[in-house]
Amino acid sequence: QVQLVESGGGLVQAGGSLRLSCAASGSIVGIDDMGWYRQAPGKQRELVAAITRGHITNYADSVKGRFTISRDNTKNTVYLQMNSLKPEDTAVYYCKSTTLRGHNYWGQGTQVTVSS
Repeated sequence: QVQLVESGGGLVQAGGSLRLSCAASGSIVGIDDMGWYRQAPGKQRELVAAITRGHITNYADSVKGRFTISRDNTKNTVYLQMNSLKPEDTAVYYCKSTTLRGHNYWGQGTQVTVSS
């Protein structure tokens, strides 16, 4: 079992920045990929950014150039630096980890609200 705890969400004006953190605990030795997803009201959950254990990254087109995902394997933590935020970035952001055996775990989510 892997437990994920997100932090760093909040309310910010358009053009502002936020940094999300997700700390993993439990059976962390088996964690491979980690990522951030988001779900806006009335919409499906979508991938925002992902990072492998070897720090290879992948981004949704809508956030390329504005968001940066990183991870510290020594702290079992993944980060999402969000710059130039837009109102359409408003959503609940979820952290996800995938183990080497293909098991997925999700955090409880953190609200990000961008005002215009």
